[in-house]
Amino acid sequence: MLANDLMIDSYERIKHSVHTVIEDLSEDELTKRPSENANTIAWLIWHLTRVQDDHIAGIADREQIWYQGWYEKFDLPFSKSATGYGQSSDEVAKVKVSSKLLIEYFDNVHESTISWIKQLNEGDYSRIVDGSWKPPVTLAVRLVSVIADSLQHVGQAAYVHGLIKKK
Repeated sequence: MLANDLMIDSYERIKHSVHTVIEDLSEDELTKRPSENANTIAWLIWHLTRVQDDHIAGIADREQIWYQGWYEKFDLPFSKSATGYGQSSDEVAKVKVSSKLLIEYFDNVHESTISWIKQLNEGDYSRIVDGSWKPPVTLAVRLVSVIADSLQHVGQAAYVHGLIKKK
């Protein structure tokens, strides 16, 4: 089905970009900031993965991957439900993890997302998943929103990667 193929292709592009940006980085490089209050690569990748996990779990009516042991593995000083949205510069600095852990969590979320998308039917995409917006948010719109947010954040991470590797 074309809609599923397009969604899967988009999420695969995010995966490729995430891997390209973080695979060769040390923890120090992952937490470097190009300026005092800039987001780190570690935070950007953690945040985009948490948002994808949170949003897909919500529309798929399933438990977040984060709650299946990842919260404990990351051992971050945030509430279990934190996704990074609205976090302060000080909180951004507290995301200190290895690229291996980030990739493992991202890949787990990605695989779950792809598996879920594969079972969708064409009619599923018009289902209202959030009626609090005007117009109400459909499943298709929510999936595209996650794609757009993820691509922006991985693009920011790629930019920071270029800055720290150039030095």
